[in-house]
Amino acid sequence: MSHKRRGWTYLNRAWRRSAATLFIALFFACLGASAQDAATPTPNGIDSPLSVAALPSARHKLDLSVTKASTEKMGFSDRGVALATIARPDANGVFRLTLDEAQQRAVREANNPMVRLGELGIEAAKQHRLGVQAQYFPAMSTTFFDLHYNKHPGEVLTTEGPLGAARQVSVNIINKDSNTLNLIAVQPITPLFSVYQLAKIARADENIARAKAGMPVAETAMKVEKAFFDLLVAQRELTSAESDSRKTQAKWLTASNSGKPFVSTAQETDMLRAEKAVLLATGKVKELTVALNGLVGLPEATTLELIPPEPLVENISEQEATEKAVVNPEVIEAEQTAVKAHAGLTLTKLTYVPTVGVMGGYAFQNAINLVLPRSFGYIGLSASWTIFDFGKREHSVKEVKAQAAMADLGVQLAKAKVAAKVKSTYLELDHSRQLYQLARRMVSATQVIEAGYNRDDPDVESARAKMEADMFRAELEYRQAYGKVKALMGTR
Repeated sequence: MSHKRRGWTYLNRAWRRSAATLFIALFFACLGASAQDAATPTPNGIDSPLSVAALPSARHKLDLSVTKASTEKMGFSDRGVALATIARPDANGVFRLTLDEAQQRAVREANNPMVRLGELGIEAAKQHRLGVQAQYFPAMSTTFFDLHYNKHPGEVLTTEGPLGAARQVSVNIINKDSNTLNLIAVQPITPLFSVYQLAKIARADENIARAKAGMPVAETAMKVEKAFFDLLVAQRELTSAESDSRKTQAKWLTASNSGKPFVSTAQETDMLRAEKAVLLATGKVKELTVALNGLVGLPEATTLELIPPEPLVENISEQEATEKAVVNPEVIEAEQTAVKAHAGLTLTKLTYVPTVGVMGGYAFQNAINLVLPRSFGYIGLSASWTIFDFGKREHSVKEVKAQAAMADLGVQLAKAKVAAKVKSTYLELDHSRQLYQLARRMVSATQVIEAGYNRDDPDVESARAKMEADMFRAELEYRQAYGKVKALMGTR
């Protein structure tokens, strides 16, 4: 057996052993993680996950056990495959949807034009940069001529003959039928400095495209988040309206069975008001369901059962947010614009430098076969320089210098603007955080109060649904403020 074949055999065996070892390690790691999740107690503090007992509902029961696999410590971009297996219709055709999966479905939707537009912008900028960098290398070209003269080239040589008579000698320097094939390569010398500046400009455009490409993704995620929580709130409002309607109907039935021959106008008005509230809440739920289905790519008639996400936990300080705001897309665009302006200034100054290049090639011809050989190679140097252009270069340099100063000032203004946004947005985040924590404490406190009451009582169910709706409103404001802070920090 040869050394090469023996080496391949050894690598094949090593790969198989490594794959088997990795599979066994992953298997036991998954078992250990599952056991740890099952044994970990749920804290009772503010940041503890919502349990089924904390938010019961007659129409929309919460089951957070489904979301355990989806709330693993993994990146947002790596959860698409895992989350895609969660939303499955049950026997009644109801989709159980989590917030993470809804965002993944919306971002990864094939017909999302904004995401596709960002990707195409990056690709276009990248290809432009590579095309500019290709100018560092020699440009090779070829030309071919096949010429036929309708007359023979004339007598071009005249000599003095005997006794002073003029004598013409026919010299066939240029053929009547001629073919020429020329291969030429030109390597720029001084233009390489200009190519370097052009490459800097192209790279700056690519950086701007990359910074802006993530903005539609973040906007889509925040839009889905808002639609998700709006539907959660609407569902709780519908539950509250239905409970109030049952309460009013029970009151009306009690009044009818009390022996009175008629129903009072106040009772009839209350019943009509309750029915109207149910109809309005039902219509709002249907409208928001259609909107969310459109965002996540599901059929409009799909019935959704939303699973509330785990409580949001963040510990961003105002100083950290301000320091990381330098990677904000707005700041990046201003900085790269300044880079482009300074590269343009250098590029304009290079117009004072002569254009020098080296050229060489190979020719195969029969056009001038008496003077030049049939095939030959050549190499040479070419140079050109504009002596006087009436001050055009000078004014161009001054113009671009002013543009570069404007770009530098734009960077300072962009950083100051983003810093001001970070400060105001962080105050909004801190305020919404406090409101959300207060709402969660109020919902948690109802568990103790409801212990002495009947959970099926319409009054208790309506009050509980209203408190859940208020909590979800506060959580939406909290998450939206947190998303704005992350966007200013340049994170997705």
